[in-house]
Amino acid sequence: MTRRLVYLALTGVLMLTAFPLYFSVVVASQDNSALSQVPPPVLPGANLIENIKRVFDTVPFDQALLNSLIVAGINTASVVLFSTLAGFAFAKLRFRGRTALLLTVVGTMMVPMQLGIIPLFMLVTKLEWHDTLLAVTVPALVNAFGVFFMTQYLSEALPTELLEAGRIDGAATHRLFWHVVLPVARPAAAVLGMLTFLNVWNDYLWPLVVLASPENQTVQVALSQLRAGYVQDYSLALTGTMLATLPLLIVFGLLGKQLIGGIMQGAVKG
Repeated sequence: MTRRLVYLALTGVLMLTAFPLYFSVVVASQDNSALSQVPPPVLPGANLIENIKRVFDTVPFDQALLNSLIVAGINTASVVLFSTLAGFAFAKLRFRGRTALLLTVVGTMMVPMQLGIIPLFMLVTKLEWHDTLLAVTVPALVNAFGVFFMTQYLSEALPTELLEAGRIDGAATHRLFWHVVLPVARPAAAVLGMLTFLNVWNDYLWPLVVLASPENQTVQVALSQLRAGYVQDYSLALTGTMLATLPLLIVFGLLGKQLIGGIMQGAVKG
């Protein structure tokens, strides 16, 4: 009986969580006039393909998707790699000033992003990166949260004895990182990768400030243009939102499998 109640509760939570996504598909498949009906439509309509064509005709959405995939892919790979490197150093290597440096990195998390926009914009302009993808890619190659997250994880998950055994076998530090640290860090790297991709994909303020040309805009800036106008076209806006959500679901599915696989592998080895 208890198990049935648990499954029933989980089913209810799943339905409540999935309903906004489902209703977005319903709105995206209707025309804008259908949304004023009482009661509103609850089943998908026949205008989804037409609305998708309207999205790509209204803004260069295909280029915006490609730009966001490039920026989010590069930033995700770099944040995971550099954060794991730094986390390994802070967690397991002994060097002078380690604690002070880690506190400095963590302290940068307290600075709001809005305070850094003006000096960052001045720097990007001086480097002649304005209105280029470099402006939204290079500043996010590593972040303090990733370093702190991997430091905390490796401090607990990576046994010091395993590193010492590798050193006794003659492995250098870089070899220990690739063959010992990375396999142990895989579950945390999958979580950090998902969070980073989601954060970069949904970033709106900085791309809006630094990207001006339509061919260089990211997907969130393109979505804001779909919502522009005196009369709000909800079917058009939610069609673009639905298209922009699909890559996130794909990445979540891929990295989610790696996350579960890494956890299960660690459980079997333990």
